Parts: sequence; C-alpha cells; structure tokens
Amino acid sequence: MDLPYILVLYYSRYGATAEMASLIARGVEQVTGIEARIRTVPAVSPDTQASEPVVPDEGAVYCLESDLQNCAGLALGSPTRFGNMAAPLKYFLDTTGGLWVSGALINKPGAVFTSTASLHGGQESTLLSMMNPLLHHGMVICGLPYSEKELNTTTTGGSPYGPSHLAGSGSSRGISEEESSLCRALGKRLAEIALKLQV
Repeated sequence: MDLPYILVLYYSRYGATAEMASLIARGVEQVTGIEARIRTVPAVSPDTQASEPVVPDEGAVYCLESDLQNCAGLALGSPTRFGNMAAPLKYFLDTTGGLWVSGALINKPGAVFTSTASLHGGQESTLLSMMNPLLHHGMVICGLPYSEKELNTTTTGGSPYGPSHLAGSGSSRGISEEESSLCRALGKRLAEIALKLQV
C-alpha cells in the first residue's frame, strides 16, 4: 500500500527555494506513515517561442495535476517577486480550477515558504499572498508556532507565516541554522497534521 505524501511544490531560480524544499521534505520524512514528494514547475517567458524541456535537466520533475490532487498536504514555495510569488508558480496554480471545482484539496493542510534577496524584500507579504489560493481551495493553513524557538532567535529569515530565507544578491548567502531548523519543523508539523486530518 502506498503511503500518503506531502507534496513539496516550488519554483526556484537560483537554488535557494529548492534547498528549502529539500529541508522541508526532510522534516516530513521524520514522521512515520507519510512521505514527501518534491516537485517543481517550469519557468514562463514573455517570449511566445520559448519553451522548457519536458523533463528538467536537473532537480525535481515537473508537477502534474495528479500530484496535487492526490496529496495529503501541500508545502508551496517561491522566491519573492515584488512581494508576491513568482509567475511560474502562479501560472501553475491558475491551471488548478478543475481541482477547485471538484474540491480535491478541501480540508488538507497547506503551508508556504519563500526566499528573498534582501531582508525586507517582501517575505511576509509573499507568504500571505501565497496562502490566498490555498484558502480558495479549502485547505487548512499551517504556519509555525512560537514554540519553535528559532522564531525568536533568527537574525535572517523565519516567520509564523512560514519559513523564509535571506538569500542575498544572486543567492550568495547559505541557509542559516535557524532557517534550516524552521524548514524541517514545518515539514514535520505539516506531516503530523496531515495524518490527523486524514479520514
């Protein structure tokens, strides 16, 4: 019998958000009886002739609608673009109207994570805006409680709305210990809640 899974779905330009996705997946894998499934989305381009390969050259494979439909929970990640999620992730979410009509994601836990080049580059507004489509899908929003001590000690990223990372210009800064711990904590919490919510 297949285990239920948390879908860790992200878009990453320079690799920081992809690294956060891996850390969240590690947190999921700490919980018995559930697993992580990491997926990404292709880039979009204003050039109507540009296209991506069917299978990415490296990293996670592209997400299918069935990956989202059948998940037990969702962690959604994106770098910040002007205080909002990146266009490729928004484009993918905009194609999920069929799942909204069917109610496939209702009562499943959802969480969000982000990375930014600057400390005040819109981390919290991005996290909050990423919750909007999850709420429309009827998902149960899962953040980080202040029992995670790193929320009080971090000098880089991290918020009660979800993990965040201060990547620096060109993603020059590595993920800090606090950021890493908060990513794993979110994955574990999301997995535990998903198991409790399953019928």
